[in-house]
Amino acid sequence: MVSLEVRNGFVIDPMNGVFEVKDVFVKNGRIVESLDKPEMVVNAKGKVVVAGGIDVHAHVAGGKINMGRKMRPEEMRYPRFKSDNLRSGVGRVLLTSPAIGYEYARMGYTTVVEPAMPALYSIHTHEELDSIPIVDKMALPLFGNWHFVFKFVKNDEIEKLSNFIAWVLAKTKGFGVKVVNPCGVEAWMFHGNVYSLNDTDPLFGVSPKEVITGLISAIERLKLPHSLHIHCNLLGIPGNYEVTLETIKLTRRFENSERQVMHVTHVQFNSYAGESWKDMSSGAEFVAKEVNRNNVTVDMGQVILGHATTMTADSPFQYELFKIFKTKWSNLDVELETGSGIVPVYYSPKVRVHSLMWAIGLEIGLLVDVDKVVISTDYPNGGPFYSYPYIATLLMSEKFREEEMKKIANVERYSILPSLSEERTLEDVVKMTRVNPARILGLNDRGHLGENAKADLVIYDLPPEPNPRDYESILKALSNPSLVLKDGEIVVKEGRVVKHTWGETIWVKRDYDEELIGDELEDFFNYYTVQRENYGVPHVRREVVLC
Repeated sequence: MVSLEVRNGFVIDPMNGVFEVKDVFVKNGRIVESLDKPEMVVNAKGKVVVAGGIDVHAHVAGGKINMGRKMRPEEMRYPRFKSDNLRSGVGRVLLTSPAIGYEYARMGYTTVVEPAMPALYSIHTHEELDSIPIVDKMALPLFGNWHFVFKFVKNDEIEKLSNFIAWVLAKTKGFGVKVVNPCGVEAWMFHGNVYSLNDTDPLFGVSPKEVITGLISAIERLKLPHSLHIHCNLLGIPGNYEVTLETIKLTRRFENSERQVMHVTHVQFNSYAGESWKDMSSGAEFVAKEVNRNNVTVDMGQVILGHATTMTADSPFQYELFKIFKTKWSNLDVELETGSGIVPVYYSPKVRVHSLMWAIGLEIGLLVDVDKVVISTDYPNGGPFYSYPYIATLLMSEKFREEEMKKIANVERYSILPSLSEERTLEDVVKMTRVNPARILGLNDRGHLGENAKADLVIYDLPPEPNPRDYESILKALSNPSLVLKDGEIVVKEGRVVKHTWGETIWVKRDYDEELIGDELEDFFNYYTVQRENYGVPHVRREVVLC
C-alpha cells in the first residue's frame, strides 16, 4: 500500500465545508493532513475529488437474491467482466456477487448495506457478503414481525427488548434494526395483513404503532449508530401515503434525539395517493413536507423503467403483485421471525402507473430537504443500482428530465414533476450519495475527506459546477470515474476495474445480559429448527466491530 497525493483537484467535501482546489494525501489507507514524500502523485487538475459513495439500501446478499437468480436463469446470459485479474461476473439486473462489487466500484461506490437479513439465515447472508469484492458491507437483521419483539412490546418490556436486540446483533453480526410491514407479515401467516397503524397481529394482539415506537425506544436506549430502518405498511398500494405520514409522525415523541430516529426506506413505494390503480396519483409532496418537518430521513427507491425483480420481506405485498403481473412468484415464511416474496417485473414506459412511479421517485429527490434524502433504487426492486449516475443526472438537469418524460406515458394529471424546475447541484448529489448516508448510518470515518477518514475517494472528470443543460457530459462522467481508490489502493481507472481487493464487514456490538432474556429464549427455541447454541454466525471474515 503506497502513500499517495491527489494534487490540484477540486475537492467537494460538504461534511467539512470544503469546496475548493486542494491536495488530498493518503497513507496506510487513511486520509492524512500532509506527506513529505508521497510514493505516488495523481494529477487531478480540472477534475473534482469526492469521497466514495455509500448505498444505504440494496439487496445484494442472502436467500432472496439467490432465489431470484434461480427464478430468472435468463439473467445469467449477460456477461459483465472478462479479465485475467478479475473474477467472472454476469447478470442483467440480478448480478452475481463479483459483478456486484465491481459495478459498485466502477461508478465510485465503496460501501453498501444489505437491508433485510433474516437472523435465522445470517450464516448464508454473510457467506455471500464475503464473496462481494472491493466494497465494505453491513447487514440489517429483520425485527418487525418477530415473536420475541411482539412479546416484549406487548408487555412494555423495553429493557428486555434492548437486550434482545443487542443479543441478535452479536449473534448475527448485524449492524442495526430493520422493520418490514410491522405486524403485516405475521398477519399474512394467518391469511391477512394490517391496514392501519392501529390494527393488530392475530397472535399477540400488538399493533404496528406499538412495534415501531417500542423498537425506537430500544434503539435509543442502546445508542445504536443507525436509527430504525423501516419499510412502511401498505407498500405499493394506492393511498398508502396517509399511513406513511402517520408513521413519520410517530417520531415526534422522540424529537429530543441527537439524530434522526427513523429512516424511511424506498419511500417512493409508500408515496401513492388515490383509491385504486385507475386513479392512483402522487402523494410525494405531502410525504416530503412531513419528512422535512420531522426527525426522519429517507431514500428514494427510484424506479428505473425496464427489467427488475421485486424481493422483499413483505410477503402480502408480493402476493398482491403476483396477482397483478400473473408471473412467477416465490413465497417463504422464516419460522418465528419474518417472511419474504419474490416477483419478477418489467416497468414499462407505456404503462401510466409505471411511469408515475418513475416520476414520484424524482419528486422525492427534488422536494425533500437535501440533507435528508439519499439516492437509491431499492435494488433490485426498483431497478439496478448501477443506474445511480442516471438518477443523479436527472436530479441535476431539468432539461434531461424533460427529454426523458417524452419517452413515458403522460403523467401530468397525476404528478407535479413536469412543473418542478429545481436542479440539484453536484454538491447536493455528493450529499445525497456520500455525506447523508454516512451520517444516517453513523459512520464517522467515511462520506468525507477529512483527516483519518478512510481513503475511499473518487475523481470525476467534471467541473465543480457543471452546466445542467449539458446532461450528456454529466451522465458520462458520473458513470465513468477517472479514478477510484478503496482504502488507498487504486481499483478503478477511467471507468474500468483494474484491481480486485476485499472490503470489510461492519457490525455493531452492544453489551447485553443474556440471563435477563434467558427464559424467553428457552421458551421460543423450543419451536425453532435449530438449537439456541447453534444460532447465528460464529465468525465473519475481515470484520470491523463498532462498539
